[in-house]
Amino acid sequence: MNDRIQQLLEQMTSLEDDLRKALSEQQSSVFFQIKGKRVEFEQSIKLTHRRLKRNFFHWLVTDRPQNLITGPIIYAMIIPLLVTDLFVSFYQMTCFPIYGIKKVRRSDYIIFDRQQLNYLNFIEKFHCTYCAYGSGMIAYVSEIIARTEQYFCPIKHARKVLGTHKRYVQFLEYGAAENYQTKLEDYRRALAND
Repeated sequence: MNDRIQQLLEQMTSLEDDLRKALSEQQSSVFFQIKGKRVEFEQSIKLTHRRLKRNFFHWLVTDRPQNLITGPIIYAMIIPLLVTDLFVSFYQMTCFPIYGIKKVRRSDYIIFDRQQLNYLNFIEKFHCTYCAYGSGMIAYVSEIIARTEQYFCPIKHARKVLGTHKRYVQFLEYGAAENYQTKLEDYRRALAND
C-alpha cells in the first residue's frame, strides 16, 4: 500500500475516533447516563417521554395500514435471521480458535436498549427489538465474515464494490502478487489481536 493511501486511512481512523467522541459528548446533552446495560434519564425527561407516549389504540388507528398488512412478511424474516445467526455463531465458536482469530463479541453488535424509551408503546418497542436484533445480527455476521476473508483472501476485487466492511480498505490490491504469502501471514497474525 502506498504511503499516501496509508496516510489517508490513518486520517480516516482519527476522524472516526473524533466523531465517536463528539457523539458521546452529545449524548450527555440528552440528559441520560449509561449505567451498565441500563440507560437512566433525568426525571424531567422521563416525564416528557411518558407524556409523549401514544396509546396503543390511538397508534393502531393512526398508524399506516400497510405496516399492519406487511407485518407478517417482515416478522417471518426472523426465521432465516435466527438460523443464520445460529450457523455463523457455531462457525465462529468452532473455527476461529483453530485459525487463531479473535472472536467477535455479539454484544458489541446486538444491542437492546430502545425498550427503555418510555415514549414508545409496547408494539413500537417490539418493532425496535426486532430491528435491533436484525441489523445488529447482520453487522455481527458481517464482521465474522470480514475476519474470515482477512484470514483466507485479503485481496480487493478488480471492480469497485459497494458496502464493503471496514477491513476491506486495508486488503491487498487486486493482482499485487509480490510477497503474497508473506503478507497473507501478516494479515492472519493481526487477527489474533483484533
